[in-house]
Amino acid sequence: MNRRALLGAAATAAPATLLAAPALAQSAPEIRWRLTSSFPRNLDILFGAPELIARRVAALTDNKFQIRVFPAGEIVGSLQALDAVQAGTVECAHSAPYYYVGKDPSFAFFTAMPFGLNTRMFNAWYRHGGGAALAAELFAGYNTVVMPAGDTGAQMGGWFRKEVKTLAELQGLKFRVAGFAGQVFARLGAVPTQVAASDIYPSLERGTLDAVEFVGPYDDEKLGFARVAPNYYFPGFFEPGARLHFMANKAAWDALPPAYRAALETACADADTDMTARYDAGNPQALRRLIAAGAQLRPWPREILAAAWKATHELYEETGAKNERFKTIWDSYRRFRDDEYAWFRVAENSFDNFAFTASQTVR
Repeated sequence: MNRRALLGAAATAAPATLLAAPALAQSAPEIRWRLTSSFPRNLDILFGAPELIARRVAALTDNKFQIRVFPAGEIVGSLQALDAVQAGTVECAHSAPYYYVGKDPSFAFFTAMPFGLNTRMFNAWYRHGGGAALAAELFAGYNTVVMPAGDTGAQMGGWFRKEVKTLAELQGLKFRVAGFAGQVFARLGAVPTQVAASDIYPSLERGTLDAVEFVGPYDDEKLGFARVAPNYYFPGFFEPGARLHFMANKAAWDALPPAYRAALETACADADTDMTARYDAGNPQALRRLIAAGAQLRPWPREILAAAWKATHELYEETGAKNERFKTIWDSYRRFRDDEYAWFRVAENSFDNFAFTASQTVR
């Protein structure tokens, strides 16, 4: 083709290009959403996850899709985030599904289960073991679309005013603990209660609580628990990983252009991995500071761990007998967990046991 023909072709194509621009603009509308978090601003990793999502979504949509993030209490309380999304009070939320076990115990599977899947195991089950479909089915009944958006990693076992040496010393102990773990501790004789993050320290200080758990050293240091309850227990057998979720109102989600949904999915995946990395980076130094300030690091007595294991699995079987959805999810979850335990015992655990000890003993 000669130069004149090329110029002619370009001139012919130009109007088509100009005509296409308005259609493209129409497919990228300006959208404003509000997100309610279940966490206060001062818990910067937890509250930072939806902030990261909002920034990434804005960047991926040329600032056409904006999400404004509100801390717990500014729109609704910490434990009402799912209700707000379901009702359409807000378009979306960032919360822990196990806060809603009062609606259905099955919600606990999608945050943390005592003696359940750790962070990596949960990823495998959710992505490649059927977990995502089970979550979608559960939340659909609450007019909500969800996707994972952050994991704390394995948590600590809580702060106690007095040392707990035996199972008998749990009797009557008032313990702030979230999710299914509360029912396990009730079977061990404790008196569990669920309290929003902002109310935990005041309740502990007033003596309303004898013990509290939240996440781990990074957050616990900020919340000041060691000043009142210096005995810091590990491991957090009731939260081997704790997954947070982005929750969107179904009608609001359905109204999004496909490109905006993809942007949200990408942003949530970023937040999902970033949260674990931030906690893994921040927890070691925070734990050192806590111990230097007087925290007493204590392992759970084996008697309590064994009793908790037994009570946990009895509870799962009893709950499944009364709740068909719970049984369906537990059957899937348990099969996957048992396979993962066998694999991690061979590979991860054998490495960890030697390497972590050797770093302190082999010279």
